[in-house]
Amino acid sequence: MEGARWDVATGVIADCRLKELFFLMPVVFVKAITQDKQETKNIYECPVYRTRMRGSTYVWTFNLKTREKPTKWTLAGVAILLQI
Repeated sequence: MEGARWDVATGVIADCRLKELFFLMPVVFVKAITQDKQETKNIYECPVYRTRMRGSTYVWTFNLKTREKPTKWTLAGVAILLQI
């Protein structure tokens, strides 16, 4: 993850630590659900890219829980990278 880190203890996005450019995400269990059952409150729609070059390397969006407003993470440019 670039621009933030995943707080394993609380299960939400948190600010980066000083001098930490990238944070390794833990293994995540992905489960498909219908859109009407999807939780939308306090969710940041984090873009996933194949490489650090954004744009054409976009893969999909991953919903991550947050205690902050999702716009904070958007302005910080938080994204998950599959390859660094």
